[in-house]
Amino acid sequence: QVQLVESGGGLVQAGGSLRLSCAASGSIGSINVMAWYRQASGKQRELVASISSDGSTNYVDSLKGRFTISRDNAKNTMYLQMNSLKPEDTAVYYCNLRTLGSAPYWGQGTQVTVSS
Repeated sequence: QVQLVESGGGLVQAGGSLRLSCAASGSIGSINVMAWYRQASGKQRELVASISSDGSTNYVDSLKGRFTISRDNAKNTMYLQMNSLKPEDTAVYYCNLRTLGSAPYWGQGTQVTVSS
């Protein structure tokens, strides 16, 4: 069983920064991909960025340059540094983990609200 716990969300003014964390526990395996998704009110959940266990990253083009994904394998923790935040970044941010032979796991989500 895998558990994912997000933290770091909150209320920030436009132009500000936040750093989200996702702590994973359980049988996450040595080969996996972790990702951040977000879901704004009334919209579909969308991929923000992903990072594999070997450090390879993938970003949604529109967020490149403002968001940075990283992970600490020793701590089984993934991060999302979000800079120059905009009101349209307001959403619930979810942590996701995919590992070999298992269905994807999801965290409970953390709310990010950017005020104008």
